[in-house]
Amino acid sequence: MKKPTKDTIKANLRKKLSFLFSRKITVIILLLIQVGFVIFAFFSLYEHLIYIYLTLTALAIALVGYIASSNENAGYKIAWLVPFVVFPGFMALAYIFVKTQTSKRSFKKIVQKKTVQTEKYLTQNKEIYNGILENEDKSFARLSNYIANFGKFPTYRNSTAQYFKNGQEQFKVLLQELNKAKHFIFIEYFIVEKGTMWSQIFKILLKKVKEGVDVRFMYDGVGAQTILPGKYDETLRYYGIKCKVFNPFVPFLTTVQNNRDHRKIVVIDGNTAFTGGTNLADEYINKKVKYGYWKDSAVMIKGEAVWSFTMMFFQMWELDEEKSANYMDFSPHKYHYDSFESDGYVIPYGDSPLDNEPLGKMIYLDIINKAKDYVYFTAPYLILDGELTTALGYAAKSGVDVKIVVPGIPDKWYIQKISNCYYKELLDKGVKFYRFKPGFVHTKDCVSDDKIATVGTVNLDYRSLYLHFEDGAVFYKNKIVSDVKKDITEMIEKHCTEITIREMNDRNIFDKIFSGILKIFGPLM
Repeated sequence: MKKPTKDTIKANLRKKLSFLFSRKITVIILLLIQVGFVIFAFFSLYEHLIYIYLTLTALAIALVGYIASSNENAGYKIAWLVPFVVFPGFMALAYIFVKTQTSKRSFKKIVQKKTVQTEKYLTQNKEIYNGILENEDKSFARLSNYIANFGKFPTYRNSTAQYFKNGQEQFKVLLQELNKAKHFIFIEYFIVEKGTMWSQIFKILLKKVKEGVDVRFMYDGVGAQTILPGKYDETLRYYGIKCKVFNPFVPFLTTVQNNRDHRKIVVIDGNTAFTGGTNLADEYINKKVKYGYWKDSAVMIKGEAVWSFTMMFFQMWELDEEKSANYMDFSPHKYHYDSFESDGYVIPYGDSPLDNEPLGKMIYLDIINKAKDYVYFTAPYLILDGELTTALGYAAKSGVDVKIVVPGIPDKWYIQKISNCYYKELLDKGVKFYRFKPGFVHTKDCVSDDKIATVGTVNLDYRSLYLHFEDGAVFYKNKIVSDVKKDITEMIEKHCTEITIREMNDRNIFDKIFSGILKIFGPLM
């Protein structure tokens, strides 16, 4: 065996030291210290343990009654209540800790304040709504009305959209559109990682800054926590890019860290926007292989509908600012003087976990419940609540063709175990599942009856539906509807194998039991 050289030994040592002193290890150590302190404090009071136990048990019983009667989602309540049976005292403290944090309440107030400030700029054009109601489809008009009233996002005409069936297609057009920017570029992403994708975008942003373009970039504090260098926002600001980190990760026990910015938004000059599943990392354009072929999707929207994406961006960008921008300086017609082309209806929307209105989930439910012939989904994760499970099952049992494409190579093994439970339950009701053989499906698409489709960031799991900030767009009688249907149909016909009831039944007993246990805690994952 060849003896390692001194340079190799030094390089390996530097690599190990770099890992030991990395942000990831530092964060883990700080969190373990906090947990250790709690355990130490508990055992320090050991001589009073019987009184503490009785007090906590009484508190746990009271909290069980409170949780059971609360308005929380049923699955979320079960995920809390089951551990109460085994660890009543610990769970009582944990629940109080989660529900009484001042940091969470303060964060909620800030988000709500900014949302209210922007709502008056997102008003529904009455002529458009009345036109839908009178001449098009009263069913879609009700969905439009719901999103406008409870999501505060209007329905638009005078807009067009282009669908991308993978990250490579979107990336090519995104670079072209960024190069065309003359006035401003707003970018907001969950994950950013150095590589081919980011280096090419970064190069364009630097060029645009030198040209005087207003470039603003925001990324999530957890999504990029371990894959970007420390204080990377300061590096970008050094180069003239205005940069912010959303909800920066702090290594202290706090539930505010649950509310991540999972959105993917690009706005260029107020009249061009991108959204979809792709993040800014090389696996999304298949330059890096992590879980086989990475199947994703995205859309580019041009026209008046871009306005909603612009306002979504400001809702996040200005959370730490008292003074608001003059929003009309960024309107779709500010730098586009001609009328826009029109293709059907477009409803861009953002979903907040802090307003008690699960907008993304309700849009999915509306589409499922109104489907007459078919409803197709692509879903990287499947952890459903009772309402979605019931809606999908009822649609299938009533004769609607319900198909869901899921990953062939999952990125999280435990999510796959939980999903197996839902496959079995819904297969028995007639829902069809298809496993994407080449790799990982990251698209979050839905299409129904050749009329309506959605593309965005909203997954079919609790974290996405209840805890994250998300975005997407609903398309009605738009060309994209047929594009989404074609993409999903081709995936099923050319690249998928159908998951069968027999396959689910043939799993060994230990796998079934383990999956069932994980399913109970699914809403907390």
